[in-house]
Amino acid sequence: MNKTRHVVAIVDDDPRLLESMGDLLESAGYVARSFSSAGSLLVNGLSDLDLLITDIGMPGIDGFELRDLVRKSRPELPVFMITGRHEIADQGRAQGAGGFFRKPFDAQALLAAIANALHKSTDGG
Repeated sequence: MNKTRHVVAIVDDDPRLLESMGDLLESAGYVARSFSSAGSLLVNGLSDLDLLITDIGMPGIDGFELRDLVRKSRPELPVFMITGRHEIADQGRAQGAGGFFRKPFDAQALLAAIANALHKSTDGG
């Protein structure tokens, strides 16, 4: 049992999205950890995560702030950002995000991007 499953955290204030994303990730062989706010993720800790998917528009700490906080403690952790608000999607700082998806997003494209990011992070490049 040398093969460990990658742990992907999802942060979104929409419980339906958390459930559907969790199901999608689990069906693809990942361990999904769902959080309804950035604060709950930060309290839980980042040490066991392999990738983070966060909504941008959330109360309290938004996705941009969360990404910046995560980069301070885990700069190597891939962070994907999702939003249903197209005015946010068009902002320059959203366009600069490595993994950026507009809701509704293509599930297969998201899974391919996750696999690619995890492959790069485990290869060190």
